[in-house]
Amino acid sequence: MFSGIIEETTQIVRTNKSDKGILLSFERPKKWTDLKLGESISTNGVCLTIAALREHEYDCFLIPETLDKSTFGVSIPKVVNLERALQINDRIDGHIVQGHVDARAKIIQISSKNDKRISIQIEKSDRKYIISKGSITIDGVALTVASCTDASFDVAVIPYTLEYTILKTLEVGDYV
Repeated sequence: MFSGIIEETTQIVRTNKSDKGILLSFERPKKWTDLKLGESISTNGVCLTIAALREHEYDCFLIPETLDKSTFGVSIPKVVNLERALQINDRIDGHIVQGHVDARAKIIQISSKNDKRISIQIEKSDRKYIISKGSITIDGVALTVASCTDASFDVAVIPYTLEYTILKTLEVGDYV
């Protein structure tokens, strides 16, 4: 379980595709000295399991189901949002997040007034899961739905979240 509060961002250093999926190698955040094999890491909102661990890197394997539901199946990003699994004694900021991705969707508009507002197109079949003022995660970032229609929803992103996540790099046409 995760909270959707991003702890780090990191680079993907290697990609190894096979007919069984994709093995991704991630640069290990310097503060994460106590990582363990089998640990769950929310990576752009996708719950991935550490399959190999080295001093400066770790690997996770993405199966076809993960590739089908997440943006990793569209393109492999250079930088990703990271969050380690919650511990029972932690404060829970953000939302309770499983890291099981329901769908990917396309950004159709980005506007900025007092905050950055991102509009995301949704399939009609996914509309039933989204409610105004409800919780949602976009690439692992816990957000609140600002408004929604039958075809899209908006999230408003505060400056702090933009500064410390990869949401600042999103553009119209990108998938999340």
